[in-house]
Amino acid sequence: MNTESELEKAVAALNRKGAVLLVPTETVYGLVCNWSDSTARDRIYAMKHRAENKPLAAFLPDVSFAQTLCGCPLPENAEKMARAFLPGPITLVVPDASGSTFGFRIPDHPFILALLKKFGGPLASTSANRSGQPPALEVGYALKTLAEQPDVVIDGGALPQNSIASTVVLVNADNSYKILREGRITPSMIERALKPN
Repeated sequence: MNTESELEKAVAALNRKGAVLLVPTETVYGLVCNWSDSTARDRIYAMKHRAENKPLAAFLPDVSFAQTLCGCPLPENAEKMARAFLPGPITLVVPDASGSTFGFRIPDHPFILALLKKFGGPLASTSANRSGQPPALEVGYALKTLAEQPDVVIDGGALPQNSIASTVVLVNADNSYKILREGRITPSMIERALKPN
């Protein structure tokens, strides 16, 4: 994979209205688009046959973007988890200013980190598989299960067979938290990260 030319191609696509990219992460293959591009977001839902009430998470260049996007300060425990595990395989879900929630992570994958830095803004993201089917660990499987093809495909090769999607943790305003999906970041790792110093 020629990272520089792939990066140029990916950034150019993200600046085109409606463009969706298939990209590798350190967990599974994902679909991403410009966070503020509603046309592209709608395409992702259609490609995955994803229920409209399931929000997309954000890939962020930096945790500081989270507060701007959710419109309110992050709960302290969300900040602690972000410091401990990001970049890495954890998605943090926090309250937002509208009374709903906002999910975000920073993937620990060289291509995505370079893309986020070069693009300079948040990406809407979700796993690159039809809803309800196993996550995609290689490009061919992802393309076969999606209802339409993405505009740009970044092939990072086959991911390890034991790859699993990120751990998802809901952190409430009162700092209580609930693990919504277990992944490589385990409950005991989270407990350790939240212990007072």
